[in-house]
Amino acid sequence: MRHALDDADPLAPLRDRFVGTDPSLVYLDGNSLGRPLKVTVDRMRAFMQDEWGGRLIRGWDEGWFELPFTLGNELGRVCLGAAPGQVVVGDSTTVLIYKLMRAAVAARPGRTEIVIDRDNFPTDRYLAMGVAAECGLTVRWIDVDTSAGATVDQVAAAVGEQTALVALSHVSYRSAWIADVPAITEVAHDAGALVLWDLCHSVGAVPAELDAWGVDLAAGCTYKYLNGGPGSPAICYVAERHQESMTQPIQGWIGNTDPMLMGPNYVPATGVGRFLSGTPAVVGMLAIQDMVALIDEAGPDAARKKSEQLTSYAVDLADEHLTPYGVTLASPRDPERRGGHVTLRHRRMREVVDALWEREVLPDYRDPGGLRIGLSPLSTSYDEVERGFEQVRSIFESF
Repeated sequence: MRHALDDADPLAPLRDRFVGTDPSLVYLDGNSLGRPLKVTVDRMRAFMQDEWGGRLIRGWDEGWFELPFTLGNELGRVCLGAAPGQVVVGDSTTVLIYKLMRAAVAARPGRTEIVIDRDNFPTDRYLAMGVAAECGLTVRWIDVDTSAGATVDQVAAAVGEQTALVALSHVSYRSAWIADVPAITEVAHDAGALVLWDLCHSVGAVPAELDAWGVDLAAGCTYKYLNGGPGSPAICYVAERHQESMTQPIQGWIGNTDPMLMGPNYVPATGVGRFLSGTPAVVGMLAIQDMVALIDEAGPDAARKKSEQLTSYAVDLADEHLTPYGVTLASPRDPERRGGHVTLRHRRMREVVDALWEREVLPDYRDPGGLRIGLSPLSTSYDEVERGFEQVRSIFESF
C-alpha cells in the first residue's frame, strides 16, 4: 500500500532511479552512504569497456585530467553557490582538511590559535590538534550543546587577535544543527581570522552559497548525499581571492604548474589546482557526476524542501510513538535549523539499533544514546520512514 505523502510528493518518482529500493529494506543511513543510481551502473560498465578498456592511457588526454575541475565546477554551480574555478575534486576529506588547515594558519603568520568546537566530527578535531602541534599553535575549544551546535555568540566569544583559523561544520554530524555560516564567517573575519567549513553532512542535502556567504575555505565528502560510493573522492573549495597567496603542504605532481614536465622543482599551479596532490580518482568521480545531474534536475531547493518535510515527518512520528518510552529529540526542532538527519536519544538506543539491523532496518548509532536517522531526499520514501518507526516502536514495546 502506497503512502499518501509519497503520492503527493513530486520528487517521489526519482526514487525508482536508485539501486536497492526493495520495499522490504528500510534504509535510514543515507547520510553515511548513499544508494547508487541505476544510471551509474551503466556508466561504470561503459567506462570499463569503452574508456578504460578501449582508450587506455589516452583517456588522460581525453578528459580524465580535467575531470576534477569540470566536476568541481558543476558541484559549485548546483550545490555550493560557487563560481567556476573555486572547487576541485580529489583526495579524502581528511587529507583536504589537513591541507586547508595548514594553508590557512600559514596565511595568518603570528597568530597562535585554532578555534573549533568539541562536538565537531572527530577527524576535524584530531586534525586541528595535529596541525596545532606541528605549527606551535594552541586549540581554543568551544563547548556546545550536543543537541545543537556552535552559535554566533559562542564563536564571537572565542575569537580574537590570536585566532588564525575557525574550523566548524555547516551541519553537525551528531545533531544535524545548521550553523549560521554567513554570520559566523563575518564574526571570524572581523577578528582577522580565516574560516574553514566542513560540508560533509550538508552537500547534496542543504544548499550552500559559499561565494555570497564570504566563505574562505571548505571541504566535504561525496559518498553521503552525493552518492559517490565508498571512498569516493572529496571536494575542496578555495575562494578565488586566496588561491594565489596560499600554499598547501602536500606537494604532489598534479599540483605542479606543468605536471607532465616532471621537472626538478615544485612550482604551484595557478588557481584551485594547486590544492591537488596526486593522480585524480577518475573511477570514484563517475557516480558523483550522475548524482549532481539528478540534483540539478530535481532542483536543489526542491530537494531541500523534501529533506525538511522528511525530517519533520520523522520528528512527528517520534513525538507520537516514542515519547512515551522516554525517547527525546537530540536535533533542532525547527526544520530550517536542521539538516538532513534526525537524532533521537535514549539510554538503550544502542540495543535498539542492533535489533533494527537484524530486522533489515538500517539507521546508525552515535553516542550518547543516539539513534541517527539519515533521510536522503531523492531516495528515501515516507513509507520507508513510517515502516522504520514502526519497528523502533515495536522494539521499545518488547523491552
